[in-house]
Amino acid sequence: QVQLVESGGGLVQPGGSLRLSCAASTSMFNILGMGWYRQVPGKQRDLVAVIGSGGNTNYADSVKGRFTISRDNGKKTVYLQMNSLKPEDTAVYYCHVIGQSGSWGQGTQVTVSS
Repeated sequence: QVQLVESGGGLVQPGGSLRLSCAASTSMFNILGMGWYRQVPGKQRDLVAVIGSGGNTNYADSVKGRFTISRDNGKKTVYLQMNSLKPEDTAVYYCHVIGQSGSWGQGTQVTVSS
């Protein structure tokens, strides 16, 4: 399984921005589809955004126009730029290799609060 390490979470005020990073251990990163998910206690883990190997993207309706997923194949890293953050964006954010059920990062906490 691919090892994934997320970073970049933290506490931010409503309307603020954060950028999450997820570094992958595999040399085959450039052919992998990658996704960001989020989870709050007691609820299921929900898809936030995905990016294919060719750079095509898709977003949950709740984040469209505010979040941007991108990738740097040279650095084997996927990013999630989060702007105009809302309290309801508060969650643990995970990155995931699409199609590999066991490839999840440890998660990074994002808290949006004044």
